Amino acid sequence: MSCGNPHDTDCREVLDKVYSYLDGELTEGDVAEIRVHLDECSPCLKEYDLDKAIKALVHKHCGCDPVPADLRSKVLARIDQVRSELAD
Repeated sequence: MSCGNPHDTDCREVLDKVYSYLDGELTEGDVAEIRVHLDECSPCLKEYDLDKAIKALVHKHCGCDPVPADLRSKVLARIDQVRSELAD
């Protein structure tokens, strides 16, 4: 996905890192880049808000259940697949 506007960090790169950003798994430099990008790119901010809401919903309803080790990778792979289909 790209909003069509020039950014220091590409939209696709930001969206690829959004779950790591939400989980606090990025370096300070990556966090700063993503924050700047989200401040100036409303399409990415909307996607971020959606991903944040999904993560909160999953946590609320599944927070106490043990999660299979490969679930996160399957979910992220499916999200990438849907994004690719939407981009075409």
